[in-house]
Amino acid sequence: MPANLTPQYLKAEEAYRRASTPEEELKCLQEMLRELPKHKGTDKLQAELKQKISKVRKELQSGSAGKRRAGLRIPRQGAGRVILLGGPNAGKSQFLAGATRATPAIAEYPFTTREPAPGMMPFEDIQIQLIDTPPITRDVLDPNLLGLIRGSDLALLLVDLGSDEGPEQAQEVLDRLGATKTRLATESYLDENDVGLSYTQTFAVPNKIDLAEAPDRLEILHEFFPWQFPEYVISAVQQTGMDELKRAIFQALDVVRVYTKEPGQKKPDMDRPYTIRRGGTLLDVAELIHKDLASNLKGAKVWGSHVHDGTLVKGDYVLHDRDIVEIHA
Repeated sequence: MPANLTPQYLKAEEAYRRASTPEEELKCLQEMLRELPKHKGTDKLQAELKQKISKVRKELQSGSAGKRRAGLRIPRQGAGRVILLGGPNAGKSQFLAGATRATPAIAEYPFTTREPAPGMMPFEDIQIQLIDTPPITRDVLDPNLLGLIRGSDLALLLVDLGSDEGPEQAQEVLDRLGATKTRLATESYLDENDVGLSYTQTFAVPNKIDLAEAPDRLEILHEFFPWQFPEYVISAVQQTGMDELKRAIFQALDVVRVYTKEPGQKKPDMDRPYTIRRGGTLLDVAELIHKDLASNLKGAKVWGSHVHDGTLVKGDYVLHDRDIVEIHA
């Protein structure tokens, strides 16, 4: 029997996948259980959700949740979170340094990066959070990375084209994560039949294409490792292919930018838009500004491509990219 999951359940499920604290996990799991249709087709999922809720509650009561989450306290910032994954010397730190103002340690020897490091990547008028990570190998996986991967909107799997072992090392990353319940895929979702199994949308990013033997290694990658991920070939050092990749990242985040203006103000603030997931509403933007504003929201005037200038809308109005709103409470 199909589960027939509701939009409210799917929204709570998405929030659970992105949760960064045990408290957030518990809240989302409880919401998922409330919104889950109750019939024979969801009996197993109901039981798993209840087990998950019980486990997180026990962790919170015992204090072990804080230990489990040590090292993961990287606040979400910007329009989305993108995590950089790869084997030793894949170029993740060089990528972070070239795309942001972060200054990670960069060296030719492996395992230079020992803990996750964030940076903010500008794209047009928004910022996107990037997180550099320690290498993953067949034998080495920092368990703290699983929560970060699960909570990211997109993963970039960097492949070292500067080494004959590069493609195989990238495959080791996939194999190692495949042995956990946090895996990489062409889109992000939770398995309906296993509430603990999470998939994160991924791009393959062969790096160091500027090196002489890189094109040959890229051919080997395509022949022996035919992954289904969208591929963007780059040189993090020379910045080759980076503009195309940045735009693809923005498109994959699937957000819309919303600009605000005060009542009576002639021009909106065009420098710092709010970003919400495509399909988000005026109420979502109001909640980003302030919870009290959302509670007292009466409506807004909207200027954009889908309405006449100054159209009055209610809180459930679905906003579009580059809409301008004048909120009234």
